[in-house]
Amino acid sequence: MITMRRQLLGLGFVAASSLLAMNAAHALNGPTSIKIDGGPLGDLELSGGVDGYGYFVSNQPDGSKNVGTNVGSALIQLQKTDGELQFNIEVGSVGGAIPVGASGAPGQTTIDNYSTGPLYAGYVTIAPKDMPFTISAGRVGSLEGYESSIDWNNPSQLVTDIWYVQNSQNTGVEGTYTKGPLTATVLFGDGWDTHVFNFLQAAVNYSFDDNNSLYVYYAGNLGRTGLSARTYGWGSDTTVADYGPWYMNSQMFGAFYSWTHGNLNVVPEVQYVYAKPDHQLGIDKYTSNFGAAVFGDYSFANTPYSLGGWVEYEKSIGNYTWFVGPESEAVGFAVSPTWQYKDLFARVNAGGLYLLNNKANDGVTYGYGNSGTDKFQFVGTLEAGLLF
Repeated sequence: MITMRRQLLGLGFVAASSLLAMNAAHALNGPTSIKIDGGPLGDLELSGGVDGYGYFVSNQPDGSKNVGTNVGSALIQLQKTDGELQFNIEVGSVGGAIPVGASGAPGQTTIDNYSTGPLYAGYVTIAPKDMPFTISAGRVGSLEGYESSIDWNNPSQLVTDIWYVQNSQNTGVEGTYTKGPLTATVLFGDGWDTHVFNFLQAAVNYSFDDNNSLYVYYAGNLGRTGLSARTYGWGSDTTVADYGPWYMNSQMFGAFYSWTHGNLNVVPEVQYVYAKPDHQLGIDKYTSNFGAAVFGDYSFANTPYSLGGWVEYEKSIGNYTWFVGPESEAVGFAVSPTWQYKDLFARVNAGGLYLLNNKANDGVTYGYGNSGTDKFQFVGTLEAGLLF
């Protein structure tokens, strides 16, 4: 049977904001900020959202839950986005993004996943007047990948292997430089919420025009993150040794391209992450994970309806579980018809993962169902929420 990991990985607000700034046709429009007078603080923006869902997961072993209901994400955000001194505070819990084929029955969202509890993001930004750079410090989001841990930022509530292996929230310092169509960002902090400051991230976004942009990213350790360091799941004292040291001691490279034509947005993405042998960490052999996906959004003109989804391919190398199991190879899909009227939305999300290979190098076979070796799993959810 698969060892399931319910990971809250992917993008935080910083990277998500840069993506939403692109002129793209999104299947689901995110929160619209409410302008408020902050007195001596100046103009402030308040926004947020909450969603819940019912789910069905096929091919679960007897005794495991295959239907249920959960709260997805619940967030309140207050930010100041102009002037030389800016800030962003985001409070709540995130748990609505569901990786297809990797997590069994989705778990209830919780504020115990991060070391900061209900503080999902909280940072101050210095933006010198008439200068092309900004500096931020505090609790910030990852620069990795296209998909977000905040499910309403994505074309589907269901997410890919690419999202699953990425780092999420960090405490650190971030610098951004913008010149014309080019934006470059560097972030140094405690990747994987470990409180071990040895993690470097970098990203470059280039907008060729309003409808075409390229985003390239890197993330990796500059030093060893020890097995006793804490990481996601702070409510249960999760350590690097429990979570998988190859996640926290790795190097990642990736890129995605956003193309928009009218009401259609298409985003192909590729990502490669690897961990070198390190016997002190229990990584005895080289191991890696490759992911490729194509995301799509289409908004039907003059209607409240849209359609999002993706197709993916993943391949793991080495006798370590990055996604489903050692040496896994799989293809997957998700499709999400969406209805949205002003601040209300509802989505039907359906997806599946088929294992092209489910046998490790040592001959152990893994998978789904009572046998623990079935190759296909289907996930379906009915999601509804309020954004403001």
